Amino acid sequence: MVYHRKFAATTTSLRQAHLQVQLRSKYSSVALFCLENLLLDKDGHIKIADFGLCKEDISFGDRTSTFCGTPEYLAPEVLEDNDYGRQVDWWGVGVVLYEMMCGRLPFYSKDHKKLFELIMIGELRFPSKLSPEAKNLLIGLLVKDPTQRLGGGPDDALEITQHDFFAPIDWQKLYNKEIEPPFKPLVTSETDTSYFDKEFTSEAVQLTPPPARAGPLATVTEELEDMQNNFVQFSFHQHVNSLRENAEMME
Repeated sequence: MVYHRKFAATTTSLRQAHLQVQLRSKYSSVALFCLENLLLDKDGHIKIADFGLCKEDISFGDRTSTFCGTPEYLAPEVLEDNDYGRQVDWWGVGVVLYEMMCGRLPFYSKDHKKLFELIMIGELRFPSKLSPEAKNLLIGLLVKDPTQRLGGGPDDALEITQHDFFAPIDWQKLYNKEIEPPFKPLVTSETDTSYFDKEFTSEAVQLTPPPARAGPLATVTEELEDMQNNFVQFSFHQHVNSLRENAEMME
């Protein structure tokens, strides 16, 4: 997005279809849904990151009330401080889809008060070259009333996948990863960070290990020890041993 500003319709539909598969498999309400949380794996498939504040096992009819998320992607019902359901996911999908196709956010202001006002009562504007199918999909996803939003009914994501915009997509092949992604990163290993901005990868690491007796100690497992092998060259990688020592002291 940084280099292309916006995607072609075919690329957008395929990327959005990948996203639909991810959201359906997670089956949770993603309160922190935004473009920055969408990553690509080594094969070019979308992976959703940062589920730190998500609410798990939210299905049709279930509600939650936590106020959290990236301001530009917050749904109107979250701003109204009402209980909300899985429909906030589809609002977030709409914002990301709009950003992919239009090259900008549907509602934006540096002033958060003005931004929230636009999200609540602002009208959508579309580029003249946007296809009727794309425009109709965006309008459906960005409906202010969550009960009328595309995907907001009991059929959930099925309402979206059946939209005309996704007509060329073979969902079963996509689910089985049989469709070639439009872009595949050229990486040499799992630790290759060449696609990340050097502004971030060159930052000095500030270690913030927890105090030895802070909070309940988790059981040290072989899986955790295996994970530590990925960090053997880091200056701080002793927390597994520390956990074991603390656990032994408390026995």
